[in-house]
Order: sequence, then C-alpha cells, then structure tokens
Amino acid sequence: MLNALEVFTVVVVGLLVGVEFSVAFVVNRILGALPEDSYQLGRAHGGRMLGALMPFWYIGSLALAVGWAVAGRHHPGTGMVVTGAALLALSVVMSILLLVPINNRSKGWTPENRPADWREQSDRWDRYHYARVAVLIAGLTLLVTALTR
Repeated sequence: MLNALEVFTVVVVGLLVGVEFSVAFVVNRILGALPEDSYQLGRAHGGRMLGALMPFWYIGSLALAVGWAVAGRHHPGTGMVVTGAALLALSVVMSILLLVPINNRSKGWTPENRPADWREQSDRWDRYHYARVAVLIAGLTLLVTALTR
C-alpha cells in the first residue's frame, strides 16, 4: 500500500510541477506575444480557470506527501519526504501570501477596467511564480529521490 501512495504522490506532484512550469515558461510567453489587450484577457482567463483548480491540487499534493511521510516514517528516505512536504507547504504559503492576492485582482480585469499598473502587477506575479516553481521542483526532486531509498 505504501508503494502505491508513494507512486501516486509523485505522479500528482509531478503533474502539478509540469502545469506550473508550463504556465511560467510556455503559456505566459505565448500570451506575451499577443497584442496587449489579448495578453491581458488571456491572463485573466487563465487566472480564473487555474485559480479555481489549483488550490485543490496544491492542498491535495501536500496532503499526499504528509500521508506518505506518516505512513513511511520508519522507512529510509523519510527525511527527504518530510523536507519535500515542507517545500510543498512553503509553496502553499507563497501562493496564499504572494500570488493569490494578485490573481484575485487580475482575474476580473478587462481592457476597460484594468489599473494603470496592471503590467507591473503581472510581472510581479511572474517573479513570484518563478520562485514558487523552483520550490515545487525542489520538493518533487526530493520525493522522487525518496522513491529510490
């Protein structure tokens, strides 16, 4: 049963990392190549769509990692699982404190109602997101490495 939890956790967290990596390095660059109004509308739509899904995915990933750490507490590699779970927890805190407030503002913006500093706010979200992706990759790396212990 523990092996199934380990593999399922790595798959769920790996997919989360893949989506967030794609947002950072593919989707936002594609949107950035569009005319300004389309770029902003695309980001607002993405904020609404992913903003509804990602809280469940982040909390679910964290819960799986914590479950793995508890269930496998007497197995080699548990320290890596605990550290990986701590990094997932950090990504949740980063999301709540840094990214969600910007996302909540921006997901309702249109070319007619966006603030004058909308581009700066979007760029700030991107910087925070890059840091969060790095934290997620580190967490996933620890979880994958723990599989081999």
